[in-house]
Amino acid sequence: MAKDNYGSPKIHLDSRRQRFTYIFGVSCLCVLFYILGAWQNSAAAPKSSGSVSNKIECDPVNPSSNSRSTVVPSFSSSDAALDFEARHRLDLNETSGTAEKFPPCPSNFTEYTPCQDRTRGRRFERKMLIYRERHCPGNDELIRCLIPAPPNYKMPFKWPQSRDYAWFDNIPHKELSIEKAVQNWVIVEGDKFRFPGGGTMFPRGADAYIDDISALIPLTDGSIRTAIDTGCGVASLGAYLLKRDVITMSFAPRDTHEAQVQFALERGVPAMIGVIGSQRMPYPARAFDMAHCSRCLIPWFKNDGLYLAEVDRVLRPGGYWILSGPPIHWKKHYRGWERTQEDLKQEQDSIEDAAKRLCWKKKIEEDDLAIWQKPINHIACIQSRKIHKTPHICRNDNADAAWYKKLEACITPLPEAKNEEEVAGGDLKKWPDRAFAVPPRISRGSIPGVTSRIFEDDNQMWKERATHYKRIVPPLPQGRYRNVMDMNANLGGFAAAMMKYPVWVMNVIPANSGRDTLGVIYERGFIGTYQDWCEAFSTYPRTYDLLHADGVFSTYQDRCDITYILLEMDRILRPEGTVIIRDIVEVLTKVKSITDGMRWKSQIMDHESGPFNPEKILMAVKTYWTG
Repeated sequence: MAKDNYGSPKIHLDSRRQRFTYIFGVSCLCVLFYILGAWQNSAAAPKSSGSVSNKIECDPVNPSSNSRSTVVPSFSSSDAALDFEARHRLDLNETSGTAEKFPPCPSNFTEYTPCQDRTRGRRFERKMLIYRERHCPGNDELIRCLIPAPPNYKMPFKWPQSRDYAWFDNIPHKELSIEKAVQNWVIVEGDKFRFPGGGTMFPRGADAYIDDISALIPLTDGSIRTAIDTGCGVASLGAYLLKRDVITMSFAPRDTHEAQVQFALERGVPAMIGVIGSQRMPYPARAFDMAHCSRCLIPWFKNDGLYLAEVDRVLRPGGYWILSGPPIHWKKHYRGWERTQEDLKQEQDSIEDAAKRLCWKKKIEEDDLAIWQKPINHIACIQSRKIHKTPHICRNDNADAAWYKKLEACITPLPEAKNEEEVAGGDLKKWPDRAFAVPPRISRGSIPGVTSRIFEDDNQMWKERATHYKRIVPPLPQGRYRNVMDMNANLGGFAAAMMKYPVWVMNVIPANSGRDTLGVIYERGFIGTYQDWCEAFSTYPRTYDLLHADGVFSTYQDRCDITYILLEMDRILRPEGTVIIRDIVEVLTKVKSITDGMRWKSQIMDHESGPFNPEKILMAVKTYWTG
């Protein structure tokens, strides 16, 4: 039988040489194309890594507008501008070339507050202060112009000096200094306002008044962190509570006391325009550890205790309600209040009865202060409904729902408790530990899809992002910013990461978002509000130093024209204020094409994790100009 022929050694050797030559050739081609690609990218990169601020000069749109010698906050020059065209198919220049140039609004728009416009408010009934509530312009009333700063506008004083001083040119209103001269709210001194810390019911100053409160309740041990001050005046109470690590939502309507909330924010103190009228305040249930009213002129006992029931809704279990002014201590003050003793006694009796029906207990009344405490659970309160038929316990209600939600004269139910010693909804750690402790709403599974692990990972992510922000925005740790807004706050991780800086953060949760996390933010010891960004925010122009928008435009691009969101951001941002927008590339190119016509100087930067992340960061500075 013949043997199989497996080929000669020469044939095997030629085959191996061919394979080696093929592999070597392919390898050389790979190296060649890699070097060529790197050379093309380096050629496409900008020759200068100049920052946004280096390009900000005098206003090119309106050369006659006032200029200043102050320096615009600079972004870090170590971060080169994003090599956009080399890494993405979408060409930024294609969208920015046709940018609409937005003109300045007329000078009478300097303090325009769209949803609290007094002319529009007159269309609505005065009953229950409905005319002072939010009434936003319709599509036919929206404006496409930039709100001007008043002539000679100056950057506010840095905190803590801003607590006591503000520039007159920034808020040119002397009305309060005249009307409240005796009460030491605000004093005009040359080109400045001075805030002595006075108030209607604390003539010795807010500091002394807070000391009086601290002697009656545990104000400084960390158990009280969040507060709301209804009818806040110029927010002196909130300004001085900050020294005690208590952050206060100062809340007042736009009324005859011109620019109360504007004064507060100019001082670097949290505040919002608002009124307790026919609708809930825009805060979740169980938000505040303390509520305060010093002669705030709210008829607490009327409409079956409707307004006091709303305070009960937003007050945490075990929280305190503090009242000073009429009718407290009426036997001493009735002549000055120009009211009869019988009238004042009847009012106080009515308030006492309304508080009792809410199951509150009066802790103490001393001099001009009266303090009630909400129960830590509703076990006994439910039993008391056999005696007090009204108000009833609210039924089938989302207690956190607070965006255009009508008030109801009922008791907002607390989460169930196993015994009379348990705090309904879970106890909170004392400040500052509660800022990073897992909030009860998460640990108890009240927020769908959010676990303790997700919460902790979110904190770590924002810690890393804050470190990145410190690199690309050097003025951040230097006290350049004070009033900060997170337009889509999620779990409050950004606010927590900002704790090491001299800022406070207004945490905003979009009212139409699928997941309501504002209650979590309050449990962490921060403050915030609900907001639909298709409408204007309840604040005056030029009241925030830094706006942070994470995913806002992806959320709203199919709901309304994002141009108006950007114009609203421009309205509430101070001249030379900073904007940080995080979103996907496609959305940011649309945003930048609009902001290029808004007197902003901006650039798109890579994500902190590197150039291959589809999410990018748009950094912008609003240039200085005046009407």
